[in-house]
Amino acid sequence: MSTPFPFTAVVGQDDLRLALLLNAVSPAVGGVLVRGEKGTAKSTAVRALSVLMPEVDVVAGCRFSCDPDAPDPACPDGPHDGGPYVSRPARTVELPVGASEDRLVGALDIERALAEGVKAFEPGLLADAHRGILYVDEVNLLHDHLVDLLLDAAAMGASYVEREGVSVRHAARFLLVGTMNPEEGELRPQLLDRFGLTVEVAASREPDQRVEVVRRRLAYDDDPDGFAARWADEESAVRTRIAAARGLLPSVRLGDAALRQIAATCAAFEVDGMRADIVMARTATALAAWAGRTEVLPEDVRQAALLALPHRRRRNPFDAPGLDEDKLDETLEEFGGSDDDPGPDTEPDPDPDGPGGGGQPPQDGPEGDAPSGDVPAQGEPSQDGKAPAGQGAGEQSPVRAAEPFRTKMLSVPGLGEGAAGRRSRARTEHGRTTGSRRPRGTLTKLHLAATVRAAAPHQRARGRSGPGLVVRRDDLRQATREGREGNLVLFVVDASGSMAARQRMGAVKGAVLSLLLDAYQRRDKVGLVTFRGSAAEVALPPTSSVDAAAARLESLPTGGRTPLAAGLLRAHEVLRVERLRDAARRPLVVVVTDGRATGGPEPVALAGRAARLFAADQLASVVVDCEAGPVRLGLAGRLADELGGTAVTLDELRADSIAGLVREVQGTSRRAA
Repeated sequence: MSTPFPFTAVVGQDDLRLALLLNAVSPAVGGVLVRGEKGTAKSTAVRALSVLMPEVDVVAGCRFSCDPDAPDPACPDGPHDGGPYVSRPARTVELPVGASEDRLVGALDIERALAEGVKAFEPGLLADAHRGILYVDEVNLLHDHLVDLLLDAAAMGASYVEREGVSVRHAARFLLVGTMNPEEGELRPQLLDRFGLTVEVAASREPDQRVEVVRRRLAYDDDPDGFAARWADEESAVRTRIAAARGLLPSVRLGDAALRQIAATCAAFEVDGMRADIVMARTATALAAWAGRTEVLPEDVRQAALLALPHRRRRNPFDAPGLDEDKLDETLEEFGGSDDDPGPDTEPDPDPDGPGGGGQPPQDGPEGDAPSGDVPAQGEPSQDGKAPAGQGAGEQSPVRAAEPFRTKMLSVPGLGEGAAGRRSRARTEHGRTTGSRRPRGTLTKLHLAATVRAAAPHQRARGRSGPGLVVRRDDLRQATREGREGNLVLFVVDASGSMAARQRMGAVKGAVLSLLLDAYQRRDKVGLVTFRGSAAEVALPPTSSVDAAAARLESLPTGGRTPLAAGLLRAHEVLRVERLRDAARRPLVVVVTDGRATGGPEPVALAGRAARLFAADQLASVVVDCEAGPVRLGLAGRLADELGGTAVTLDELRADSIAGLVREVQGTSRRAA
């Protein structure tokens, strides 16, 4: 096993290290979600934490790490009646994004269960992580069915494997740590709320600190054991401090004044439910213990709020994470305790031995400023004074989007086999049972009735003499199920002068923003193609990050002619390339336009020929008709006919509209069953 990078050698990232250490002191805090750009030591810090965790006592020979002082009475390896125990380091178990359900929860031998009544169970990763750390890198890319299993285990502290009436249960209490890059998509709100704390990390912009990062990494790569030995004293000091804080934790007093501040802060920031209050209370208590105190102070409450609330106050994926610290300070001051209580600090105490210290060794440079993350404005003129490609005269500045609304469901017809989601019908591992088939590879979902029917005719030939059913491998039948899949929703947005009326463009952007929010909720990938002036551009290649699409949409300028054909051809090329990358994910094309086509020779005819490419490939499409005014030309409807899709107005797109219910896009998907 390779030597991990020392936790105390990580440069900067004070919030990340503090959040991890607080969970080491008090696992009841509930884990950490680490959000940030790639290459910021997220995974390095998490893997290094396991070395600092205190050892755990486990029942000797138990595959489920039962505590000898309080063994699980339902343990599959039990019962444990005061048997011998061993001490071992706490485990850090990594859950791969592409793991199967059986790998996570364990596998049950269905053939032996049916034929012999034996619960032959092979434990999964949840059993390995019991009383340790379960680490999920790129947790936002985890499949929905694995997320559901994690939520169940985190809520109940146990894992259940149910297969056609045969069940196995074992304890599964673990510290959940996840890392993610927000550019690749957001987490489901239910899983987001299960993380006790969250931290944002970014690479330092301070040259001296970046130099130190490189210096330490190169030294570690050249001699991991030697590098770890040089940091052994610091590691030992932090390990000792964690053990001392754990011992002090039961003695820490959380007074009424601190509880009032916690409740008032959660109410002021309008977080949902009561989990935030509980997590803040546990975090503030752990902070006090980490500082060696038995009393929770206002600075503990403030630091707890900064770690526990940012991810809980988001109402949709377009909200920026974080807290208004001025509002936080005002709330803490208003609901503070007695006059003798110290006021909240405005900065964390950098002293590792002080009340708010993180216990890390001093660093060699100040923390740099994080990048703002703003999307650069598009469409600025070039140095020669000419408008850039795709921009016509009379361009207007970007218009703010109108308030988003709940949209009607748009889906791809037919039956797909794409990634699990919530939009179109598909053959999936989860959903309602529709039939059976012979298993291809490992059996995951048994169809009991079909298995019995396959085995029944052979019982006499197999010499059955008792009540048990003689089952062979060839008798097993896999249940086929129908659920929902996520699609690739490609937006093709007209940003030309005909759409440039500010009130109208605001409504159009609001509609696209609403569809983006719907795509987030249905676990789709999204892409954005815009056209104006004389050309089209891919404003956002297909991605799972709908907030990135929303940011590009917000900064979209308008003006110039309407190269509709260019927009459709560019969208067709995007779909062709994406089909090579992910052939199973079916596309849904959403064209947002008034249907006009101008610029170049025969623009209308050229747009018609481009639209018929979509119809020839049987691509599902919908045209959002943005035509306004008392006189309507119906051009968007004609475009929809040529695409082989459906036209819907902005008003009809609203879920609460009484006009035109849109349930399924017309046309047949290229990959429909």
